[in-house]
Amino acid sequence: MHTLSNVNEATSPISCSGLTPIAIPPATDSRSGVSVDYVPDANKKWYVLRASYGRELLAEGLLIQGHVYAYVAKQYRYVEVKGHPKRVLETLISNLVFAYLTPSEAAMFVNNNLPTESSPIPQLSSILSFYYDHFSEGESWRNPPLTVPEREMLNFIRATCTYDEHLLLLHGGDFHFKTDDEVEVVAGQFKGVRGRVIRARGQQRVLVTLSQLNCLCATAYIPSAFLQKIN
Repeated sequence: MHTLSNVNEATSPISCSGLTPIAIPPATDSRSGVSVDYVPDANKKWYVLRASYGRELLAEGLLIQGHVYAYVAKQYRYVEVKGHPKRVLETLISNLVFAYLTPSEAAMFVNNNLPTESSPIPQLSSILSFYYDHFSEGESWRNPPLTVPEREMLNFIRATCTYDEHLLLLHGGDFHFKTDDEVEVVAGQFKGVRGRVIRARGQQRVLVTLSQLNCLCATAYIPSAFLQKIN
């Protein structure tokens, strides 16, 4: 699982907002509007960044303007407006932005690491901060900035870029595992997503995990016919 585009060739093409930083190609799916264009780089990692309250979408947009692969998970929700339900797109995890950066790029964009005038987008230094890993030590950090393994990140993107209103963020007591086996979704809008089968809110779903962040996200309902056990 080196590139999202390569994986999609073996499963199905998907579209994710926010991953193409320079030239946005024509939409291939009306749900999100842009196609994935993900180029792996051994010197980069997926950093977990904390945006100041309510500014994660602004930070995502500024990072993309700075030619950075950035991702904010979103989903549709229904809210009542003047007594009528309205479908709106909202962030799935408040105040978190994922960005694919080298350590020096991360230091350049995030506040308190370089003077704001050194950044190509000075506004970011007043919006973003690192989400720190308090359980490990890095080469130059006692509590280094938290990063997400690439394999987990791409799996999370596959699951959440559907914007499905039935996506769930879960805690340990909110579900139970149906099997110990890892499966892959082989059909439907979540095709290519990997995880373990759970039952949550009365439905069979696939659990996607960002282990370093302790984030548990479940897909919408997936029928057994769409699941294939991974050997």
